[in-house]
Amino acid sequence: MLGRLTSLILAIGLITSLLPVSAYSAQTTYSPLKTFYSFDLINSKTGKQLSVSELAKKITNANVIFIGELHGHQASHLLEAELQSALYDLRPSQVLSMEQFNRDHQQDIDQYLDGEVGEKTFMQQSEAWSNYSGSYRPLIEFAKRHFLPVIAANAPFQTVRCVGRQGKPYLQKLSSEEKEQIANQPFMSDSAYQQKFAQFQSMAKPHTQNQKGFEAQLLRDNTMAESILQAIKDNPGAQIIHTNGTFHSASHLGTVALLHKRAPKLNIVVISPIVTTSPDKPQLQKTDLKKGDYVYLIQSLPVDYVQASKRKKAFAKMFKEANAKACR
Repeated sequence: MLGRLTSLILAIGLITSLLPVSAYSAQTTYSPLKTFYSFDLINSKTGKQLSVSELAKKITNANVIFIGELHGHQASHLLEAELQSALYDLRPSQVLSMEQFNRDHQQDIDQYLDGEVGEKTFMQQSEAWSNYSGSYRPLIEFAKRHFLPVIAANAPFQTVRCVGRQGKPYLQKLSSEEKEQIANQPFMSDSAYQQKFAQFQSMAKPHTQNQKGFEAQLLRDNTMAESILQAIKDNPGAQIIHTNGTFHSASHLGTVALLHKRAPKLNIVVISPIVTTSPDKPQLQKTDLKKGDYVYLIQSLPVDYVQASKRKKAFAKMFKEANAKACR
């Protein structure tokens, strides 16, 4: 559930996602972003804007498509829904894989897709994020309507949280059944990703290096990578669409790099959001184009807290609620 996600990386990802974007040297200006649902899709190789249908045609042959999002940004969710449909029209053999559901709730998703329970029951049992109805319902309903598999790709919340507290040794306390809910190689790493994580972690909490926090992050990424690979094996010839927070896939790092290590021959496409503070004349830096094979410009979200004291209080409450839940 989004309100209960207390992993530091989510907070860091949100902070970094809201950083201003200035124009790159070519001073290319894209279509105005008129609403918070608006987005400009851009081919990173050419810097040219394209439509969702044009993008779908270009990536029809990809094995796995990562759609990076800003959690709770409706432009991200609109793109996900439109691209899911456009790709289905071209390649109906499709699987939806989601960071937003954890492996221990796969049965809950399957029951809902099979019509065995109602939506409210499904949301409660699966611990759906608090923004499910407005953000992820369209994806799930499209899959349900077209009888498409949906993969709960992430590691169980409790396990991730406790690894963040106790580090790798916590996994020794898991039962054999609980171990099946995480990756066989849960801490496979990537040096570039570790450096990126450390930089963002330092921004959120200066002079802090939290190895346990990185191990918790790796547990998520490795489990999602393994879940995607298993979906490929279980659905030969199908195209996998995976949705996750942009930190997990930007610049082909995180889950993408760990999937590539497991299956180097896969054709993987990464789509990443870029926030602009000038929605009337959105522009890009050249470095932004390195964040994905395709990127999409969106408006910046409103600032949650202007006063530092209120922001500090909100974060303190979030971590207090997490710490109240004991690890064995």
